[in-house]
Amino acid sequence: MRQVELSPNNDVTLLFCGGQFYPALLKAFEAATAEIYFETYIFAEDDTGAIIKAGLLRAARRGVRVRVISDWFGTKRAASNRLHEELTAGGVEHRMFNPWFRRGLTRSHRKICVVDREIAFVGGLNVNDDMRCDYNHEIVLPLPRWDMAVQIAGPLLAQIQQEVEAQWARVGKLTIVSRIELFREMRSRKMAASALPAAAPGPGAALAGFVVRDNLRNRSTIQRAYLQAMSAARNSITLANPYFAPGRKLRDALTSAARRGLDVTLLIGVGEMPLQDAVAHSFYPVLLASGVRIVEYSKTQLHGKVAVIDDEWCTVGSSNCDGLSLFVNQEANVVVSDVSFARTLRARIDAAIADGHPVRLADFANIAWPRRIGFGISYLVYRSLMRIFTVGKYS
Repeated sequence: MRQVELSPNNDVTLLFCGGQFYPALLKAFEAATAEIYFETYIFAEDDTGAIIKAGLLRAARRGVRVRVISDWFGTKRAASNRLHEELTAGGVEHRMFNPWFRRGLTRSHRKICVVDREIAFVGGLNVNDDMRCDYNHEIVLPLPRWDMAVQIAGPLLAQIQQEVEAQWARVGKLTIVSRIELFREMRSRKMAASALPAAAPGPGAALAGFVVRDNLRNRSTIQRAYLQAMSAARNSITLANPYFAPGRKLRDALTSAARRGLDVTLLIGVGEMPLQDAVAHSFYPVLLASGVRIVEYSKTQLHGKVAVIDDEWCTVGSSNCDGLSLFVNQEANVVVSDVSFARTLRARIDAAIADGHPVRLADFANIAWPRRIGFGISYLVYRSLMRIFTVGKYS
């Protein structure tokens, strides 16, 4: 499998929850002088959405070119139309991703921002209130949504910039010939960049890579990054995810690592969607029997999609470990190889694990057989749907 390309000398900062992410984003907006590319799945009509929208409009009034992509389904039809009217009236260029499912089922689940080609943000946070459930705004959360993003400066910006420019073009009205030319251009740029000699990492500078998933040239890039890191793991794998329903390859990688004697821990968000919980529960017996430690988190909505392996390799991004993210939707993650960053991320995950509920294999022995059958049926239904959506890629 082709390795994830890591570039040296990047300044990567972990941003925890909206309390750290939104102020950093707004600060970058206020400092912008040339351009802003901004992508999100949800752009909510709430106080957070109003603040972010105002920051983008202020930048546009200063003469900054501002380009925004929001997902039509994630933001919802009526809200997307209102957002489009407000942004374009204020001088912001706005495009909706895949309105009315005209390009199939795929959604843009990415959360990316690049400002002046100097600073970028990649992660799991949408534009919505930290204290409201993202899929049901009527539900008030007991604590801010558990989520993360990274702020990046350094050589990796060139690759992220290239991707957001290409996405802007793809979401527009391109002919078949134009799309082929864009694909060739991006491929030649990537090959030219990979041919450049690598600089030696400076003190405190992180190795970092940018991985995206789409249905053309990067169909399994994010899953491949996980599988490579897990197969090379020597000591530990810690993974936190809200919607745990990966295909067999990733599940086998986790059980194989546990059987090799590694400390494998899954932190899984529960309590939001009964069907999703049932699908995840269908995997528990095999995972637990192999030695995987499972901790369920329900203190607030767990939305972060992060992992730490061997306290050095990390990933933060938008991709859930489920069929939709790994095989259908467009996603974006950052991979970081840096001990200091890994310790910071690991501390956040460990704190959530301490607040979670550990699941033991013996717990399942006491679950009534109708519930256990229900878990199995939920998985079969989910797998059938995913095999249809992914044209047989999910198993």
